[in-house]
Amino acid sequence: MNTPGIIGSAMQTFAADLANGLLAITHNGFALLGLGVVFVGLTLTARPEVRELGEVQLMGWLQARQGPVAEEAVPIEATERTTAVDPKELPQQQANVAYWLSRKYRVAPEPLGALVAEAYALGQKTKLDPTLILAIMAVESGFNPFAQSAMGAQGLMQVMTKIHGDKYENFGGVMTAFDPLTNLRVGVKVLQECIARAGSLEGGLRHYVGAANHDGDNGYAGKVLAEHLRLQSVAAGKPVAPNAPQIVPVLAPPADGVPSLDKV
Repeated sequence: MNTPGIIGSAMQTFAADLANGLLAITHNGFALLGLGVVFVGLTLTARPEVRELGEVQLMGWLQARQGPVAEEAVPIEATERTTAVDPKELPQQQANVAYWLSRKYRVAPEPLGALVAEAYALGQKTKLDPTLILAIMAVESGFNPFAQSAMGAQGLMQVMTKIHGDKYENFGGVMTAFDPLTNLRVGVKVLQECIARAGSLEGGLRHYVGAANHDGDNGYAGKVLAEHLRLQSVAAGKPVAPNAPQIVPVLAPPADGVPSLDKV
């Protein structure tokens, strides 16, 4: 009689039965601890082939309890979160504007490149001069996307989030007021509404700054229009010093429904 063989076979059967039994009766958080104790005992006392069988049974049970291994979440690359474009990749007019604004407002040209490109894209869609949009950003926030006024106007275009919060819903809520491109898009929409309500560009700017019912706007419209004229010249490739004196503009009759400007 091969007694060692019979004993080994019996121990293998015992190990398999033990693992299956534990699988059937343990379905709670203490199961891992119990199996760990049993496995240590098998490791210390059993023959190698029995220990190997126990390992297989244990791993199978753990995998069954865990289910499919979840894939690790892939983090968003920083480059995908960054609002920046190399101005060298932009059309010449846009590059001119980005570099000029960078010098004047001491902002890196790459994020300005992204804002300039977006302003030109929005201008084409809305029939607004992109340099007007950029001039409003310059006067409102100096291109600080985290700016906030004492009245609660926020972001690049200083939109009153409490009043225009609904316009941020499609972008994810009012916290996106501090996302540069989102704030720019919402600000342009508000500007469109203001111009339509007032019937003129200058009147629209007064509405935009909240001075529609006041005698004056503290020179707001004049500042925006003056910066607008400078940016038009910069876009055309004309030399304009960043600290060039302000030229007071006047509105000319609209052409094709788009307000334009003439110098005094």
